[in-house]
Amino acid sequence: MTNSLWYKNAIFYELHIRSFADSNGDGKGDLLGIIPKLDYLKDLGVDCIWLLPMFGSPLKDDGYDISDYFNIHSDYGTVEDFQLLVKESHARGLRIITDLVLNHTSDQHPWFIESRKSKDNPYRDYYVWSDNNKKYEGVRIIFVDTEPSNWTYDETSGQYYWHRFYASQPDLNYDNPEVADKMLEVIRFWLDMGIDGFRADAVPYLFEREGTSCENLPETHDYLKRVRAMMNEHYPDAILLGEANMWPHELRPYFSGDPNNPAVPGDEFHLAFHFPVMPRIFKGLKLGRANDIINIMNDTPAIPYNCQWCVFLRNHDELTLEMVTEDDRQLMWQLYAPDPAMKLNLGIRRRLTPLLENDRRKIELANAILFSLPGAPIIYYGDEIGMGDNIALFDRNGVRTPMQWTGERGAGFSTADPSQFWAPLIDDAVYGYQHINVASQQHEANSLFNLMKHMVAVRKSLFVLGWGDCTFLQLDNETILAYHRHHESEHCFIICNLSDQSQTITLPLSEFAGRTPHDLLHDKSLAPVTTSEYTLTLAPYQYHWLAFK
Repeated sequence: MTNSLWYKNAIFYELHIRSFADSNGDGKGDLLGIIPKLDYLKDLGVDCIWLLPMFGSPLKDDGYDISDYFNIHSDYGTVEDFQLLVKESHARGLRIITDLVLNHTSDQHPWFIESRKSKDNPYRDYYVWSDNNKKYEGVRIIFVDTEPSNWTYDETSGQYYWHRFYASQPDLNYDNPEVADKMLEVIRFWLDMGIDGFRADAVPYLFEREGTSCENLPETHDYLKRVRAMMNEHYPDAILLGEANMWPHELRPYFSGDPNNPAVPGDEFHLAFHFPVMPRIFKGLKLGRANDIINIMNDTPAIPYNCQWCVFLRNHDELTLEMVTEDDRQLMWQLYAPDPAMKLNLGIRRRLTPLLENDRRKIELANAILFSLPGAPIIYYGDEIGMGDNIALFDRNGVRTPMQWTGERGAGFSTADPSQFWAPLIDDAVYGYQHINVASQQHEANSLFNLMKHMVAVRKSLFVLGWGDCTFLQLDNETILAYHRHHESEHCFIICNLSDQSQTITLPLSEFAGRTPHDLLHDKSLAPVTTSEYTLTLAPYQYHWLAFK
């Protein structure tokens, strides 16, 4: 599977181990449960599986609070189970990455248990301690709903410890060389197991400095360069996917290289999430306007040739509204979260299909945009069949419910009594597993699953979508999102009607005069280009990927 740039045109599939498939009948998904489902993922056409956290953890934050970096959580299996999953995935041409939390541990990690025992404990300096809570004043609090401060007082040792996330997740002290080395040891341990890389969680916060925001500091970039250099030397096919919810120009340094010359290779992250485009896709679909999508993409800087954006519609967290204006945040809540229970932090805790009102036209269009924008697309488990959510569940669990494999009792997720499942199945009249499941959609030619499978296949066949430049067309009609993907002699025009009304537009296609546009997704030819102005009518929410014969 050697190809150091495999991720440039890859399709990622994000799955929650606990919710995907249960192999031992305890009502919780596990690593061995994934193995019989690998052929399903291969059939869907994805290239890389992204596993949510799998390490030892008390699960106060669904595994993002790690208490043992060198073991698998007992609910999920063993290190040997993981090695078997990697082997079976690779045998099918599938790669695997997992979440790795670099910034903090659980407060139940042995390092922190030792650290809090006394001020002279050998592990004291593994974390950030202070006699008062006045250091780093003004640094923003991330979880504004639950955390009053970035400092928490520890009665045992009589000092405050620093945490950018929950109080149960103390930040590691990367100014301690032992910590920096130990985390490199963690990375090497799992890469030696054959894993294909990591989604690096919460990386902007690794270092703290007085008088700063304690985010995106030069020391953080220095450390990431060190990690990347080690990977380049010893694991050249493995990747680092960075999670940093920031504006594209702020994120650009995390690719590094030369900001003025994309031909200079990057030396930090291989990939990074493009967070800001995601809410703008939803806003555009609701308002029937393309300008916000166009503006954010035009504000996205060029990145090194060996780097890539990751684009997504939904994931395991809330639909974040951090990267929008306050007015737009209020508007998005009004449009997409009419029930206050749908809100969480600065976002909306809903799945893709309910957000788009179960409107197949909108779901298709959103995915047509996702799969054709610059970047490697990510599918969130269950979105390929249109799964629903359960906002009655705690926190983000409403978008992490068990996968719906069949319409039978237990939905094919587990042989346990459904009352013993870690979270209840979706069981309502619209999204219930009896109606929405893999088995029924695999055998239905026009199902959402088969549409997604087709879209994945077409996307992967088009080199230009993984490697090409993107130019947005200037049209008079604000309801049309139109862009030209191009790489050398390969061209693809993406034309999307974001509105619920038919639209007639004129496209600048004079350079293709005498050639016939062919809709790649629908395998259908349109009228030939005969003049400098090409007129096209699109039905509500219709989309085209056009190449030329």
